[in-house]
Amino acid sequence: MKKIVIITPVPEVIKVLIENSIIRKSIDNHVASIEVINLRDFGIGNYKQIDDSPYGGGSGMVMMAEPLMGATEKALDFVGRSSDVEIIYPSPQGKLWNQDLAKKISQTDKMIFICGHYKGIDQRVIDKYVTNQFSVGDYVLTNGELPSMMMLDSVLRLVPGVLNNIESALSDTFSLGLLDYPHYTQPRVIDDKEVPEVLVSGHHEKIASWRQSYRESRTRDKRPDLWEKYKKIRKSEKGYE
Repeated sequence: MKKIVIITPVPEVIKVLIENSIIRKSIDNHVASIEVINLRDFGIGNYKQIDDSPYGGGSGMVMMAEPLMGATEKALDFVGRSSDVEIIYPSPQGKLWNQDLAKKISQTDKMIFICGHYKGIDQRVIDKYVTNQFSVGDYVLTNGELPSMMMLDSVLRLVPGVLNNIESALSDTFSLGLLDYPHYTQPRVIDDKEVPEVLVSGHHEKIASWRQSYRESRTRDKRPDLWEKYKKIRKSEKGYE
């Protein structure tokens, strides 16, 4: 079973997202045990302070080291102290999150997410604890809860026992290096628009070919960067440059 901890000053946000997402299935199916630690429990003084003004001046506030260190130590007690613990801090400084990283982290059994706020967290916490910083894109959010849950969702759906059909996750967009093909369901005709004939033909080879063709054309037209990577992989697989 995977042991996961999320450190946050707003635990209610995390709990709502867990209860209303695929992450809840990982708990119900005994695939993961998730602990939410309220950073305020480790705050300083009567007001449970967790942030302060930055040394050197400047605008904004910085999350203090002491509360974060206390919360991280508790998180380590929960997951078990070992060299294979992933302590993740969502940050614009990190590697851009993608499906390959989701696959890699999905092999990890112990994860801790530190949700930042304000201008960020005291660098000494990063230096002492954080094993990976990841970014969900070239933009800035007001909190670390959303990117943490985005990453956790993308990781857990790859773990057997979470989705009803793991093959669905393995064939999703990006999983094969390409965008996904179009999907259709009932009814067969709506507003004079019909489901493509090939999909109701029962001819599995033609369906597979149609889907692959759409994957490639969509990727080529919408994500030329992915298309170039895909072509390089295909060339490598065929044994030529």
